[in-house]
Amino acid sequence: MPKVSIIIPCYNEDATIGDTLSAIHGQTFPRAEMEVVISDSMSTDRTRAVIAEFQGAHPDLAVRVVENAARVIPAALNRAIEAARGEIIVRMDAHSKPYPDYVENCVRALDEGRGANVGGAWEIQPGALGWVAAGIAAAASHPLGAGDAAYRLRPEAGAVDTVPFGAYRKSLIEEVGAFDESLLSNEDYEFNVRVRRAGKIVWLDPRIRSVYYARSDFGALVKQYWRYGFWKARMLRRYPETLRWRQFLPPVFVASVIFLLAFSFWLPARILLAVELSAYLFVLLAAGIHQAAKRGQPALVFSFPVAVAAIHFSWGAGLLYSLFASLGSSNG
Repeated sequence: MPKVSIIIPCYNEDATIGDTLSAIHGQTFPRAEMEVVISDSMSTDRTRAVIAEFQGAHPDLAVRVVENAARVIPAALNRAIEAARGEIIVRMDAHSKPYPDYVENCVRALDEGRGANVGGAWEIQPGALGWVAAGIAAAASHPLGAGDAAYRLRPEAGAVDTVPFGAYRKSLIEEVGAFDESLLSNEDYEFNVRVRRAGKIVWLDPRIRSVYYARSDFGALVKQYWRYGFWKARMLRRYPETLRWRQFLPPVFVASVIFLLAFSFWLPARILLAVELSAYLFVLLAAGIHQAAKRGQPALVFSFPVAVAAIHFSWGAGLLYSLFASLGSSNG
């Protein structure tokens, strides 16, 4: 029986799933003690074919596919966990590439008793070639885009609110419950709230490293952060005490812009709006110039500010829309 079950939620990932599986095959942890369980949400591209090709070329690594008929991430995680045979669950993402010692360091941190759920740092890289993808990756790994999310910045070992993906003993699911399938995003954060409420530790270990490929275009970025904001609001209705300053600022900023626009017929409102947006643009442009110089990529002067603004407005608008939609349904 394998000691570690690596679970991967997956949908239409034929461009990246092969690289993820190759990185797992190259782990320093013994292959005989690992299995990979891919929970596929009925992919319509070549994902299944890529997986089958990998299975044929690498029979020394156990790779299985389970169906996720619900086609949402928390359900994908639950179906994979139910099928897992290992004592330890290590979640990965089809958009990621773990470092060779990723699994070994996850198991070590659990064996050392660092936490009940352990995770590490993301090295965020562009999801495609070009100046747009480069700007998105830079924004997603900068405090303006990531807030104080330690795993995206320069992490130090310690207890945290949440970790990306996470590794834990399968028995933890029996103690705190499975992933909430009614939350179509923020399911990992909500899971970690329950872990912490049970008196357990969520531990960030910088030895656990993986490459994460950011979205490749602004449209995909907006959809991603709108979804994050929308479902974050649903989670905050259950756990209002989990709101952090980095999550509070974007909806407040978006609300202030909407309010001032609505009252723009009044001169003081127009002046305040102009001052607010001018200051905002100044900060973004200054940060974009700094990133362009730091990374040696002049195009970041333009793409970085646009990416950060897309993150702020889509996250903030998604959260506000979700809150008002929930209030409307409650009143109805």
